[in-house]
Amino acid sequence: MTPPRVVAIIPARMASTRYPGKPLAPIHGVPMIGHCYFRTRLSRTVDETWVATCDREIFDYIRSVGGQAVMTKDSHERCSDRCAEAMLAIEAQTGKRIDIVAMVQGDEPMVWPDMIDDAVKLLIDDPACPIACLMADIDTEAEFEDPNCVKVVADAQGRALYFSREPIPSRRKGARNSPRRRQVPIIPFRRDYLLRFNELKPTPLEIAESVDLMRCVEHGDPVKLSLTTRRTVSVDTPADLARAEAAMANDPLTARYAAGAAAR
Repeated sequence: MTPPRVVAIIPARMASTRYPGKPLAPIHGVPMIGHCYFRTRLSRTVDETWVATCDREIFDYIRSVGGQAVMTKDSHERCSDRCAEAMLAIEAQTGKRIDIVAMVQGDEPMVWPDMIDDAVKLLIDDPACPIACLMADIDTEAEFEDPNCVKVVADAQGRALYFSREPIPSRRKGARNSPRRRQVPIIPFRRDYLLRFNELKPTPLEIAESVDLMRCVEHGDPVKLSLTTRRTVSVDTPADLARAEAAMANDPLTARYAAGAAAR
């Protein structure tokens, strides 16, 4: 059997509401989007890695370090919309159909290649699975309370029951002993499901929770989850960037790409 063609797409834009310009914010001399791109490219499962952006500065940086980037519209409100446009453009440029799109957020400078491998494996192992996502344990009360941290509750088969920016599960009636986990935004889609997902209208709970994957849950589409033990820092604010820089001070992966990833 021919293995599926897996392409990682990293959506990124300069006009972040909470932290404008963060994709090019430096971490140890390398723009954040550079860390994400080069670490994603180390995945054994991924055939190609692309950055999808509406900003020429990001496009030019990725191209300057030998990377692959594609320009998209500046009107997209969701990362999945940008990825879908980029996927079709990549297929047109390369002449090759994509089977699985691994969407990796551009504000995950500490992403590990094996995290992507684990997420994609969920789709490879289960041909009926349309979409997957990673999750990680929540370690602190501050993270549990943080609305920037998307929490997830899973069923006994490892499928998502609910996503929220509120603290879930409830802390009442002994629920403190239940796992408290957060979504890690590494999300593989099957090609056709990505297109279908973007054709569906936003759902009431998706809007209420401000979590795109609630659209899948409300439509009854299973979201398979895999627990990662990797500790990463998602960058939503300048304070997060400082935390990421501190956490990456002795990072073993950075040395493998830093020289070629520095801004030019």
